[in-house]
Amino acid sequence: MGELKMEELSLPTLFEQACKINMMASESSIDQDIVRKGCEALKKCEEMISKLGLFSANETKDDISTTNLKYILVPFYLAELREKTAQDDRIQILKASQEELKEFISFCEAMELVPEEELEISAQGCPISFADRRAKKIARFKRQKAAESKLLEIKERKERRGRSTKASALSTPIEAGEEDMLDDDGEEEREAWLTTISLDLCKAFDLLEMLKMEEGMLSAIKEKQLQEGATEISEAILDERTMKAEAWHRDAAARARYTKPTPPITCATFAQDVLEGRATVSEAHEHKHQPMIFGPASLVGGNPTSERERMAAQVFQPHYRLPTMSIEEAGLREMGMMNKWQERNAKLMEEANSSWYKDRQKLRPGEEEDEDDDAAVEKARAWDDWKDDNPRGAGNKKLTPCG
Repeated sequence: MGELKMEELSLPTLFEQACKINMMASESSIDQDIVRKGCEALKKCEEMISKLGLFSANETKDDISTTNLKYILVPFYLAELREKTAQDDRIQILKASQEELKEFISFCEAMELVPEEELEISAQGCPISFADRRAKKIARFKRQKAAESKLLEIKERKERRGRSTKASALSTPIEAGEEDMLDDDGEEEREAWLTTISLDLCKAFDLLEMLKMEEGMLSAIKEKQLQEGATEISEAILDERTMKAEAWHRDAAARARYTKPTPPITCATFAQDVLEGRATVSEAHEHKHQPMIFGPASLVGGNPTSERERMAAQVFQPHYRLPTMSIEEAGLREMGMMNKWQERNAKLMEEANSSWYKDRQKLRPGEEEDEDDDAAVEKARAWDDWKDDNPRGAGNKKLTPCG
């Protein structure tokens, strides 16, 4: 803030220094002392604006002078800096930032600076749907991009005017179309501040929603900690647990040299039981499938005795049908079916190659063929006789005109 005290600085100087601090905090992380100085400077700006009476409830944006337009942004800058303040009670910081943002938005609404879309959404009061929220976000993003483009255009116009002013000072001809730009500094500055306010309004709405979400999450965590009575684990307890784990690993490594290796587990169901603590490696196992039970660990591990415990153990059920047998049982069943099929095929092949089957095929082949030939001859003769008695088209002669 320089060597002068904050009370000795004028409002424009104080606001300019606070804006620099806010810009530094937005671009990168800065020291907390500088953030606190920026907050104090903006609070002092609010006091001076209130004492000077720069704004009135009866005014609109057209009644405010161009010089005083920039002071509308003081609550927004204060909310941004307060949100970046590091403090133990984060919820209080969030509430204070939200109050500043609401004050900024309500003042802009009184000055007719808030877009109609935002006013319609806030007037609804009820929770909006996901599609409406998405449309609101897209519209706000478009307004923000349009404001940024407009500010960039104004900046480029100022740079061109500065170059033309230097050229005129050196008796260099001014470029075409830039003569009318020399007298509109006031209008351009006013347009720039109104565009900046529009841009910061979009940021204020987004920041307000983000702070509300963060406050809700922190409040839920705080309530949960109060209900459960959770306390932080001290470093001594963590060190003790670490030492126990390291000692257990050392003892296990020493015992592994002299212990006999455990035979591998070939049953997937038994391996799952061992992993979940329902069985030990040393137990003998047969390939018998046990139905899986989903529910609280205190009930799943034991044997439910009452109907209430059985229903409680089956609370959480999967959305798919559970298997009725293990993979090993299914493999053994398929192997039995394959053995039966091979035995049946071998029996059929043996019968096909036997002399009894071949002699049965050769039994009376000529008699069956003669019977089939006689029947075919009789059928052909009857068909020829019927065609002789009923020539083609005989039934349609009465329908012809000359019939």
